[in-house]
Amino acid sequence: MIFVMVVIGGITRLTESGLSITEWKPISGIIPPMNDAEWLTEFELYQRIPEYQQVNQGMTLAEFKSIFWWEYIHRAWGRLIGLVFLAPFVWLLARQLIRRDMIPHLIAIFALGGLQGALGWYMVSSGLVQRTDVSQYRLTAHLMLALAIFGYALWLALSLLRRGMEADPAAARLRPHLWLVTVLLAATLTFGGFVAGLNSGMVHNTFPLMGGRLIPSDAFQIPWSPFEDPVTAQFIHRWLAVATVIAALALWFRRGTLSAEASRPLTLLAAMAIIQAGLGIGTLLLIVPIPLAAAHQAGAVLLWTFALWSLHATRQISARQ
Repeated sequence: MIFVMVVIGGITRLTESGLSITEWKPISGIIPPMNDAEWLTEFELYQRIPEYQQVNQGMTLAEFKSIFWWEYIHRAWGRLIGLVFLAPFVWLLARQLIRRDMIPHLIAIFALGGLQGALGWYMVSSGLVQRTDVSQYRLTAHLMLALAIFGYALWLALSLLRRGMEADPAAARLRPHLWLVTVLLAATLTFGGFVAGLNSGMVHNTFPLMGGRLIPSDAFQIPWSPFEDPVTAQFIHRWLAVATVIAALALWFRRGTLSAEASRPLTLLAAMAIIQAGLGIGTLLLIVPIPLAAAHQAGAVLLWTFALWSLHATRQISARQ
């Protein structure tokens, strides 16, 4: 469900739907407009913000509904994740069916989910007064927290599945290299957030050169360029991605005679790195078609999954874990 949530969030950004709901109602907001009068009220609220006045002036009610539903689905899915998590957790906890050492972790995941909802509104609020879109800083923070929650849940699940298993001793030599891949990937994902927040995919739609040069002449021209300038953000994102792919492939070639358990996620990591690079280049060359860009977002989560799985599969697990 968190995986799907990240993809829906990407589509919400790609369709520029994120500011269509201008209020945060954690409880009553689950009910969408039910009649023409309620739809008109929502539309009138949207017409008060800069995005409508400066970008979407003249939008019809039908067009508004098309962006409203993506933001509504995004918010409703988040609420549903909370319910799907909390109800079984309370039921299992009341019957003492959860290991005691797991309880703090599960509470932490739920709390992070609540924080993510608040951060989502904090992000949306940045685009309701003066800007015509949300802050790229808040959008990136929202994305990275989603990936952190996903990673936390995945790590706990892997710990339960691998409880009592011993890691392949030969895997220890790959751990520094694997951490390098993971750090490069985290940096690439972070700048992916800035690329989305700055609409960087709409500039320099060529690869590998940008404006006919490896380092485009219009990059690094303003203060804080990596976080404020679309060209610079895209330049950093694409070359971090290249470095990640090279590091992942080099890691795969170094795997040697690892056990199947340790080798499998490394193979998936390398394969997904190549696929993700292809999705990214295709998204850029075709000027960000929504289906391909959404697949690129999904690919990022899969790549993150295989990196964390690889880290977990190469660590030593004690019997108590």
